[in-house]
Amino acid sequence: MFDKILIANRSEIAVRVIRACRELGVKSVAVYSEADRPSRHVRMADESVCIGPATALESYLNQERVLAAATMTGADAIHPGYGFLSENASFAEACERQGITFIGPPSSAIRALGDKLSGKRLADKAKVPCVPGMTLDKGKVDAKVLARCEEIGFPIMAKASAGGGGKGLRVVRDPAMLQAEIERASAEAQAAFGDGTMFIEKYIEKPRHVEIQLAADKYGNVAALVERDCTVQRRHQKLIEESPSPAVTPKIREAMQQAAIRLAKACDYHNVGTVEFLLDTDGRFYFIEVNTRLQVEHPVTETVVGVDLMQEQIRLAAGEKLSFTQERASEIRCHAIEHRINAENPATGFSPCPGRIDSLVFPAGPGVRVDSHLYPGYTVPSYYDSLLAKLIVSAENREACIRRSLRALGEMEIVGIETTTPFHARVLREERFRSGDFDTRFADHLQAEDKEKAAVAA
Repeated sequence: MFDKILIANRSEIAVRVIRACRELGVKSVAVYSEADRPSRHVRMADESVCIGPATALESYLNQERVLAAATMTGADAIHPGYGFLSENASFAEACERQGITFIGPPSSAIRALGDKLSGKRLADKAKVPCVPGMTLDKGKVDAKVLARCEEIGFPIMAKASAGGGGKGLRVVRDPAMLQAEIERASAEAQAAFGDGTMFIEKYIEKPRHVEIQLAADKYGNVAALVERDCTVQRRHQKLIEESPSPAVTPKIREAMQQAAIRLAKACDYHNVGTVEFLLDTDGRFYFIEVNTRLQVEHPVTETVVGVDLMQEQIRLAAGEKLSFTQERASEIRCHAIEHRINAENPATGFSPCPGRIDSLVFPAGPGVRVDSHLYPGYTVPSYYDSLLAKLIVSAENREACIRRSLRALGEMEIVGIETTTPFHARVLREERFRSGDFDTRFADHLQAEDKEKAAVAA
């Protein structure tokens, strides 16, 4: 086991890592930007180091400063959390060169799976179902591309290879608009990720977003856990996740798990990761991508299966064997729902709402967990992601879990800034959500309906 882990991240995920370190008897080092000096993770860690100004590029994304902090404090491992450097193959390689363990998969796996195109090729080789499509030569639409589009059938999804978080995506229903939409998506991806490489694939109508959590050791043992349903999204950003999925049968679950295991073994993957799929209305699933890290929504799986994924991730990085079997990974102990509470105002199109937390009350009681870095008097900075807290609720079945979630959301009080808490309650009261009959556009449609009602009332 490691002696000291540096956490190359901030906010609630940094707090989560620190707690895991304490339970494992490992010392922790927090890094922080000047804007995050008052942050909770800085005070909780055994040591802390300021690595630069407020902007992420000058602090959390600055590889040299992060590595220098690890060397200065004598950390023998770095946990990247999620976002920032967590899926950066060059950073993982830099850690390897300096003899510091990167708590994540090997850099070769990150590189192989980090690019959507190479990931799709690997998935195809592992006989994992993929959405029909093709790569584009310099983003140009020629006769070959148009012929393939006609073969696949419109609508078409134009996707950036390096895209993420909804950037570099366009749905194209009119062939005449294909070139223009590809150029827009490519420019957006180039600006955001430095890579405008594009590909096209069939657009799946009314899909669900379902993912499989993986855990693998260095000795060939791989387990695929119970699925998470991440269908409730706003502009491709996840809002609510639950497990098990109301749309997944035992047969589909097993098929997804086996597909994820094949993919992991095809690239010698070890540590934790997530294979994401689209599920259509006929029960067919298609590979989207692999997130080569622990995801924001990992507590949902922890709750349903009863496994501490953060501690498991650290143990796997330290060279220990996987602590549970595939049979154990498939046990469903309860139903769980996670709510991402953000500093955004749903009434104004989810505009960011940084500012000071005047008072704070988190819900509690049976089946309620809150992961957060907030405290009364804390000022939410404007430089980073708007995630404030993750509310994870569990109960014996989905109906009971929805009721408990509504109770917990009603108890949550974050005073001083606007949050997305009311919108989460709005989703849970909607019959389409309660019945399980919704797709990835559900939240956007709900927001549009609310906006239209408000306009009529005015």
